[in-house]
Amino acid sequence: MAKAKKIILLSLKILGGIIGVLVIVGLLYWRSISRHDFKAADIPVTVTVFEGDREISDVQNTTSQWRGVNRDGIYHETGLLKEWPDGGPQLLWYVEGLGDGYTSPAVANGKIYIAGLADGDLVLFVFDLNGKFLNRRVVGKEWRKSYPGTRSTIAVNDGKLYIFGGMGTLHCLDEETLSEIWKRDLIAEFDGKNIMFGITESPLIVDDKIFITPGGETHNMVALNKHTGELIWSSRGAGTPPAYCSPQFIAGYSIPIIVTNTENEIVAFNADNGDVLWIHPQPSGNTIHPNTPLYYGGRILSITGYGGGAWQYRITDDGRGAELLWHNNADNQIGGVVKMDGYIFTSGHRSKGFVCIDWQTGDIKWRVNELAPSAVIAADGMLYVYSERGEMALVKPDPDRFQLVSGFEVTMGTRQHWAHPVIHDGVLYIRRGNVLMAYLVKYI
Repeated sequence: MAKAKKIILLSLKILGGIIGVLVIVGLLYWRSISRHDFKAADIPVTVTVFEGDREISDVQNTTSQWRGVNRDGIYHETGLLKEWPDGGPQLLWYVEGLGDGYTSPAVANGKIYIAGLADGDLVLFVFDLNGKFLNRRVVGKEWRKSYPGTRSTIAVNDGKLYIFGGMGTLHCLDEETLSEIWKRDLIAEFDGKNIMFGITESPLIVDDKIFITPGGETHNMVALNKHTGELIWSSRGAGTPPAYCSPQFIAGYSIPIIVTNTENEIVAFNADNGDVLWIHPQPSGNTIHPNTPLYYGGRILSITGYGGGAWQYRITDDGRGAELLWHNNADNQIGGVVKMDGYIFTSGHRSKGFVCIDWQTGDIKWRVNELAPSAVIAADGMLYVYSERGEMALVKPDPDRFQLVSGFEVTMGTRQHWAHPVIHDGVLYIRRGNVLMAYLVKYI
C-alpha cells in the first residue's frame, strides 16, 4: 500500500512538472505572438459599398504629410462637388479593425498608410485606393494611457515611411517592404520629456532633414538625417517641454525657418543649424498647443485652445525677428485653421462657435454656434468641417455670413471624432477610431 502511494505521488509530481513546462512554453509563445501579431484583427475587414473598383487617376503624389503639402489644411483638388446629396456623398468603402487611434491617413504612390493601437502595439496598415488590404507591420509600443491610441500622421517621403509613436520613438521604414531602416528613442537619447497625452507631433521633412521636438532642456529640437537617423544639429530652443505641435517650415528669407510651439511659447529656429531666431510667449489656460503655425505673405498665425486665442506675427529682419500684430480670443484647441481669400476659418474651444476672422486685422467677422469644436480643411474653394459631435459639413467660405451647404453624420467607428479628414483624388477620407471611411466627393 505504501509503495502504491509513493508511485502515485511520484506520478503526480511528474505530471505537475509536465504541466508547469507546458504553461511556461505557452506563456512564452503568447508573449511572442503578442509582440508581433495584431490579435485584435489579423486582417482588417474592408466593406465595399460601391460595386467594383473605382478608376484611379494615373497621376499619384509621391509624398504625403500632416495637413497637406504646405501643412495648411489645403488640399489641391479640382472638380469636387459643390453640394452633397441628402445623407452625404457616396460611401465607396470602409475598413473596420484598425484598433484605437487618431492618426489621419497618409496617401501616396497609390497606397493608404494608417496606424492603430492593438494590444499595446503601434500597428501600421497599408491599403490600396479601393480599400483592399495589402500589408501590416507591428512597429513598436504605443501610447496606452490617457486617450489610448496612435496619434501622429505618417510622413511618406523618398521611398520611406516616418512614424513618430506616442511613446517618443521615431521609426523609419522602407515604403515597399515595411522593413525597419532605423529608429531613435528621442526621449531616452535626447533627454526628452513625454507629456500628459503622449507625443502627437507629426514629423516635418525638408530636403534631407527631419525636424522633431524631443522637448529636453538641452535637446529641445533636433534635426536628423532622414536617410540614417544621424543627428545633424540639436538646439536648446526655449528649454521647455513639447506641446503636441507639429512644426512648420518657412522659406523665402536669407535663412530657412522652422517654427513650432512648446510649453507656453512660439519658437523659431534656423533650419540649417538650429540657432534660435526668436521666441514669443503665448500663455493659455493649459500647455497644449497642437495646431501647426500657419504662414502666408510674411505673417505667421498661431492658435491655441483653453482661452489662449490666436496670435499673428510679422516676420522681421529677414527672418531673424517677429513682431506681434494682433491677438484675439478665437481659441481652437486641436482642429487647425485654414486661410482662404484673406480670411481665416476655424472653430473655438472655450470661446465656442465656428468663426471667420480677417487675416489682416484679426477682427472676427462672424461667429455661429455650430460645428464646434471641429477640425477644418479645404479643397476646391470649399471648407470641409468635421465636428467633435460627428458632423461632417461642407461650408462655403463666405466672409459675410456662415453658409452651411451640406452635411451628414459620421456614425461608424469608435471613440472621439478627432482625426483630421484628408482629401485625395476626389475621395474624402474620415478616420474615427477603428474605422476608416472613403467618400466620393468628385463629379464623375
